[in-house]
Amino acid sequence: MSIVILDTGCSNLHSIKVAIERLGYFPTITSESSIVKKSKKIFLPGVGTAATVMKMLFEKNLINLIKINKQPILGICLGMQIFYDFSEECHGVKTLGIIPGSVSLLKSKNLPLPHIGWNTINFDSTHFLFNKIDAKSRFYFVHSYCVPIDKYTLAKTNYSVSFSSVIQKQNFFGVQFHPEKSGDAGSQLLKNFLEI
Repeated sequence: MSIVILDTGCSNLHSIKVAIERLGYFPTITSESSIVKKSKKIFLPGVGTAATVMKMLFEKNLINLIKINKQPILGICLGMQIFYDFSEECHGVKTLGIIPGSVSLLKSKNLPLPHIGWNTINFDSTHFLFNKIDAKSRFYFVHSYCVPIDKYTLAKTNYSVSFSSVIQKQNFFGVQFHPEKSGDAGSQLLKNFLEI
């Protein structure tokens, strides 16, 4: 199976590749449209700022390719956030506009930002993405901005306030946490996505 990790120039590309390889798959890190179009699964990682990632996607002519693709695609952390219309980060950034809504600063009250570390996700166990994942599993988060809970939310997490930690709209899936850094539970989630 042809698997692509979109080369967004961010720092976690290799760790995602290694996590997928541990599951017995052999992904390619690329921004070549011809390779992306032929792939069966796509990963959209993101670390840093929405403005930086959107600039990189624009320069590599990937924006329209992502928006029109029909393959299952998994956005990770910032990769999930840019599926939405707009991010409040960096005084406001227009993002991919695949899912309606805005990404906003996590209003964590007295808890520090960024939200770094292990946290649980509250999910509907009947969805295939959570197959063989225990309800008490913890996942590794690093973020200051978040997606609100909406009709696309599959799982939510609480950090003073609740936010979407897993979303889906048609073939577009997103996780706010880093499955590649989330031990057995994260590995199982990647496996579930790859086996769609």
